[in-house]
Amino acid sequence: MSEATKYSVLFEPIQLGPVTAPNRFYQVPHCNGMGHIRPQAEAAMRGIKAEGGWGVVSNQETEIHPTSDLSPYAENRLWDARDVPALRLMTDAIHDKGSLAAIELAHNGNHAQNLQSRAPVLAASDMSVDFPFPKQARAMDKADIRNFRRWHREAALRARDAGFDIIYVYAGHHMTLAQHFMLPHMNQRNDEYGGSLENRVRLTRELLEETHEAVGDTCAIAFRFAVDEMLGADGMQAVEEGRAVVEMLAELPDIWDVNVAGWDNDSATTRFQPQDGYQNDYIGFVKSMTTKPVVGVGRITSPDMMVSMIRKGIVDLIGAARPSIADPFLPLKIEQGRIDEIRECIGCNICVMADNLGAPIRCTQNPTMGEEWRRGWHPEQIAPKADENEALVVGAGPAGLECAMQLARRGYQVTLADAADEPGGRVLLESRLPGLGAWMRVADYRLQDLRQRANVQIFAQSHLGPDEVLELDIPNVFVATGSHWRKDGVGSNTLRKPPEIHAGAAIMTPDDIMAGMSPPGGPVAIYDDDHAYIAGVLAEKLAQDGRDVTFVTPESLVSTFTSLTLEQHRIQARLLELGVKIICNHVLAAIEPGNMQISCGFTGQQKDVRCNSVLLVTERTRETQLYDALKGKGLNTLELIGDAAGPALIADAVYAGHMAARNFERSQADIDQDWFRREIVSLEEGGLQ
Repeated sequence: MSEATKYSVLFEPIQLGPVTAPNRFYQVPHCNGMGHIRPQAEAAMRGIKAEGGWGVVSNQETEIHPTSDLSPYAENRLWDARDVPALRLMTDAIHDKGSLAAIELAHNGNHAQNLQSRAPVLAASDMSVDFPFPKQARAMDKADIRNFRRWHREAALRARDAGFDIIYVYAGHHMTLAQHFMLPHMNQRNDEYGGSLENRVRLTRELLEETHEAVGDTCAIAFRFAVDEMLGADGMQAVEEGRAVVEMLAELPDIWDVNVAGWDNDSATTRFQPQDGYQNDYIGFVKSMTTKPVVGVGRITSPDMMVSMIRKGIVDLIGAARPSIADPFLPLKIEQGRIDEIRECIGCNICVMADNLGAPIRCTQNPTMGEEWRRGWHPEQIAPKADENEALVVGAGPAGLECAMQLARRGYQVTLADAADEPGGRVLLESRLPGLGAWMRVADYRLQDLRQRANVQIFAQSHLGPDEVLELDIPNVFVATGSHWRKDGVGSNTLRKPPEIHAGAAIMTPDDIMAGMSPPGGPVAIYDDDHAYIAGVLAEKLAQDGRDVTFVTPESLVSTFTSLTLEQHRIQARLLELGVKIICNHVLAAIEPGNMQISCGFTGQQKDVRCNSVLLVTERTRETQLYDALKGKGLNTLELIGDAAGPALIADAVYAGHMAARNFERSQADIDQDWFRREIVSLEEGGLQ
């Protein structure tokens, strides 16, 4: 069977109410940090998805009223008709490539703080807002409910006028009023909207019926519903109330978009949900209870799994958020038989991190994500080479691999050299740690591309000094030599007072552990002043190896950065389950043989942590010796990239490598112009600039 025949079911048109999707690829709603603040950027990003073959391209949660103001987060907004032109940019971009455009209307109840509008926060019952903020939501009275239903209907009409083909009623992720009314712990009403499940579902039924009545003649009505809260008996479960809700509403929507709640479960990282299609066991029952098409998600990247899910009757459409971010051209690559060219999502949730910071979206695998409008970057297209012919990239980590691949795609003769036995740099080393196996996809995708190109030479076990570089007589050199972890305990919380390091103390760094070294026998203390994932992963590894581990951090939680990637609670729970002792709010003061001295970050009171060795996870030192030695040696190009230029996330290293390749042989004026292309609010009332 040819690949075209094997996957042909994925490219069948499918009827969705009054509209027809050209295929079964459905980019479900996902946030992106651009929204109503950067509408041109979002329109360009969604347009690229349509160009890449997604038959349906959705926007993100879209505020329907000032009482659902998600500021400071930049979601979409449809408060009144003045918001229509910005959204029309998006629908035009999607329609231009032949895809359907979907909008996720949302009122977020107590999940909205209304910081900009300062409107009262509305909820099913009196309760606190869903943030550590001293503010409460008020229970909606009957007038509030009638108003909400009217706001939703009017927003649906504006969405139709903005050109959307599919309009959502949204009850998921613990983020919207429709779901809040369904959940007993949030709905303690004793009127017709509370009590029994039928009463708690009443508001959702009304929203579906009224949206269909308003726009159902021209637009499909989608219902995004979390069938299971993943809380067992403490929450809504697919086997009980989730199933009952589907049965009650089975034929009301034109499309069922089903997932699990909360967001941390729906967008679980590969560290804790390594399998593609991990939601299938929860959503599999829905299709048997409705005649309407079903969309499902679960970080699905395998075309074979996609076909299997359709053949088994689990879904009718393949939903994706993160896989569509990692590779906007995933559908087209499957259709054209280019399966090995797919950039598979690694499930790191750096896309989620950006949204949680209110920043534009980014992706570890796809450095063009979020840069489609601002820099004009396309994930599959890059300008051909100009005048130069050759380039040398030193270092085959994430920055070097990306830089080499894009230079080769531009047509340069590329030599890639790395001192290690195998290419991959930090992603190779980190992928060997517990739960991080998917990290290797970053290297695998790029190596697979590079090894097929006749204009690329790759040399492992090649430590190049300045003399060896100059002997190669390649005039353009990109230095991606990475960084190494500091061994002196200096970090953000010890800059003013570096710790005392006594002779004879056994001190290790993540580099040592990843190189295969083991701490001396006895208890191990880990001091984490990095706050990302690496210290927690190393603690997990050592605990699994049977070591007695104490984890010390200046922060109030373990791996605080990972709150942004929706996994902090899982990391801390796992360490506790493994018996790791956790000491928060303490700063490293001294290390001596058999002991680590720490001080309280608030009182300064000191205490001892008895240990035979200390693993320091603080800062990294840039490896710039080669770059420094090559300065002034007559090279046409000498550029430092990736962690060697500024240690950061793997996503930042990939981005730096990509940008270096794109900017090669461009004028500085053109490069500078990219930094300043921005969307500026018009001073004209209702204007868009």
